[in-house]
Amino acid sequence: MMQLVSGNVSLKPSQRKQINGWLRRPQRLGQQLGTFDIKITIHRTGKMYEVRADVQDQAGTFVCRSRKHGVLDASRAMVQKLNHQLHNQRLQQAA
Repeated sequence: MMQLVSGNVSLKPSQRKQINGWLRRPQRLGQQLGTFDIKITIHRTGKMYEVRADVQDQAGTFVCRSRKHGVLDASRAMVQKLNHQLHNQRLQQAA
């Protein structure tokens, strides 16, 4: 299950669609691991955007977080970290 909470940031529909598109690969990797729940929160503090992903899957729980000046930049960096972590968990599960 995936949940996107935009907090005090109002996302345009195109931005929401783009973020959901970036999350397709991590969602597929998470479903391959087993029970996969992800909650993504976006908050703005001053001039910075913080995107945080709280992930629970069969291999364990972890948090990926990114802070950047743009909401899409922060989201992209968080998705890259999420991909890396899920890929490592998948490799550990295969071994």
